[in-house]
Amino acid sequence: MSKATIYDVAGAARVSLATVSRAINNPEKVKPETRERVLRVIEELGYKPNAFAKGLASRKSTTVAVLVPDMSRASIAEMMNGIADIARVYKYSIMLYILDNEESTEEEVLKEIIAAQVDGILYLNDEITTKQHEFLKMIQNEHQIPIVLSNTVFHESDEIPSVSIDYEKAGYEITKKLIDEGRENIYMVSTVRKYMVNDLKEKGYLRAMDEARLAPQIMRTSGRISVNTEHFNEYFRNHKVDGVIAVRDSIAVSFINVARMNEVRIPEDIGVCGFQNTKYARLSRPNLTCVDVPIYDIGAVSMRVLTKLMNQETLEERMIMLEHDVMERGSTKSEEQEK
Repeated sequence: MSKATIYDVAGAARVSLATVSRAINNPEKVKPETRERVLRVIEELGYKPNAFAKGLASRKSTTVAVLVPDMSRASIAEMMNGIADIARVYKYSIMLYILDNEESTEEEVLKEIIAAQVDGILYLNDEITTKQHEFLKMIQNEHQIPIVLSNTVFHESDEIPSVSIDYEKAGYEITKKLIDEGRENIYMVSTVRKYMVNDLKEKGYLRAMDEARLAPQIMRTSGRISVNTEHFNEYFRNHKVDGVIAVRDSIAVSFINVARMNEVRIPEDIGVCGFQNTKYARLSRPNLTCVDVPIYDIGAVSMRVLTKLMNQETLEERMIMLEHDVMERGSTKSEEQEK
């Protein structure tokens, strides 16, 4: 009698335990080439399916892994609310994984997720390099685990579906607003660490500044208040500035606080804009004008897209761009102020 286990089959066929189970119990849900490879390994090893293998296919519990870069951000928390609400409707279980800044650690976390036999992955990281995208594709193709990118996009390929907004367009529109107020020395405050979504915001900013024949100025700082406060105090004391666009609301509010400590009037002297419409925008004084990114909806739609993939449904769109808006508040001039 063969002592081969489902773990042996999964390892030899380079697939997850759930894929082995589906190949046995629901072969129509597995790609033909993958199914043939699994069945060939089963025959070679003399594996005899047992109740455990069948249970994997028939189990009612569905588990989704959610990878986030930093739970301290208000935007991540709001996106998780959207994800959790849809997961609750479908009675999914969520496994939360928090990443750090090391790419090697991210691969280890993803390997851990594969071993956990999850049914799908939501990838909320701000940045996705070509290397990261290739690794995610490997997981999706070889392990048959569907993946959706949330609030980020990989423009070179739509093999992994994504849900986001048009960040370049949003960057262009928020910059145009300050230009239309008559601002000329407009700075974009971005992060020291490069993120794909921030690159897109910067691209829109640069396009608007170029059209207006204004000199672009991009300052890079940290999201940490203790660091960026010092940067703002030093940098803007010696530079002429009448407009600021920050890639995060928290950075914009940090700048407003420094400006007020230096007796700079907002919006009379400097118009300030943020880029998420989180709780920070409504708590700041004055309230922050910002791009309204539908963070909750991005989370909810991402989970809905992942549900379709897990159910083997066809997606009409693989790069979903949700609508955004610009919320005008007291940190910039209103039409009434301009009159």
